[in-house]
Amino acid sequence: MPDSCGRLVVVATPIGNLGDLSPRAAEELSAAETWIVEDTRVSGKLQAHLGVKRPMKVLNDHSTRDRIDELVAVVAAGSSIALITDAGTPVVSDPGSELIDAALNRGLSVCGVPGPSAATLALSLSGFYAQRFAFLGYLPRKPGPMRSTLLPFSDSTLTLVAFESPHRIGKLLAACFEALGDRRYAICRELTKRHEQVWRSTLPAVPDEDVVPRKGEFTVVVEGKRASS
Repeated sequence: MPDSCGRLVVVATPIGNLGDLSPRAAEELSAAETWIVEDTRVSGKLQAHLGVKRPMKVLNDHSTRDRIDELVAVVAAGSSIALITDAGTPVVSDPGSELIDAALNRGLSVCGVPGPSAATLALSLSGFYAQRFAFLGYLPRKPGPMRSTLLPFSDSTLTLVAFESPHRIGKLLAACFEALGDRRYAICRELTKRHEQVWRSTLPAVPDEDVVPRKGEFTVVVEGKRASS
């Protein structure tokens, strides 16, 4: 049984368009006593949008185990805490899983509000088969380790989804071609934002910057290996 009446609410937040914040997400965020966030500057804008002001505690890739234990103790003391990421669904390329795991191991109440995710939206917009897919997050920065991550999928029918910075997109596409061959792919840029763009092609083609500007948030979808006709 939980050792308090506190609870941890995992809340998905917009990836670019604040209009995508669901009524239930807004309700839970407004009711929470404290927010656990990646960056207070980003989450502060969401608080301003909601017209609320709540204490924010930071949890990011640099947070220690002691920090996680400290946050779990806040929930255990009886508080209602909202866990959010800078954009999208917590735990997806985000350090929130350790906090959720620790809370569950302690028997605390954990619930969630579903919502936006760049990975699943990119899958939808790519037009590629998405019944089975693999999410790779951010691949290693160097070409060798990047190829090594992709090679196990050389004969796979799984559609692949990855995040990448705009200035490394060429390196990622080159590594995909070397490891996977001439697959179709889609670059999904600035999803839900004013300059949203979905650009499809086949490896090893790389779009010029005047076609796909090297600005914004990039999600890349690579089609799984297709059966020979």
